[in-house]
Amino acid sequence: MKISQKGLYGLQAMMMLSRHYSQGAIRIRDIAYEENLPEKFLELILLELKNARMVESVRGANGGYQLRRAPSEIRLSEIIRLIDGPLAPFGDAEQLRVLIDRDADHSKLYKVFLEVRDAAAKILENTTLADLITNRRAAGSRKASGIKNRAAGHSNSRNAINNDNSNNNKKSGKKKKTELTLLPMPAQGEGA
Repeated sequence: MKISQKGLYGLQAMMMLSRHYSQGAIRIRDIAYEENLPEKFLELILLELKNARMVESVRGANGGYQLRRAPSEIRLSEIIRLIDGPLAPFGDAEQLRVLIDRDADHSKLYKVFLEVRDAAAKILENTTLADLITNRRAAGSRKASGIKNRAAGHSNSRNAINNDNSNNNKKSGKKKKTELTLLPMPAQGEGA
């Protein structure tokens, strides 16, 4: 099973909507800001989630997206299958079962893949969005407090931050890049 960048963004957006479930609809711009996601890509993901009836859109000045069901009713497996397809390493569980029956020389390998798929599926099917957001310190985070301020009609502080960031980017002539941290891996033959 591989979760794509799109799948990861979808999970992050759904977690954010779960954290703010009681606040009603959240604008795409606010979801993108809080989760540091590309807004245009997020629009496509939310549309896919809307078509699957996991989220719903609300029009108007206070419009945006909100969960269609309670966070405790949305399983991670639903989201991943919708965006990234089957949970099996390749194909779905039924295809693996066919390979086990058809390819006797490699059936043990396919059985391992099926066991991996079944273990991952069990975890993802038994984990809801509510499970991911419980015991989270949302009140102390910069991002969560920004959403609460905007929900209360205080968006000036974010606009000031955005203006400062865009002015800094204009001065330096560079766009802000997202940095990835990679851990060093020993080359073959080193260590061990």
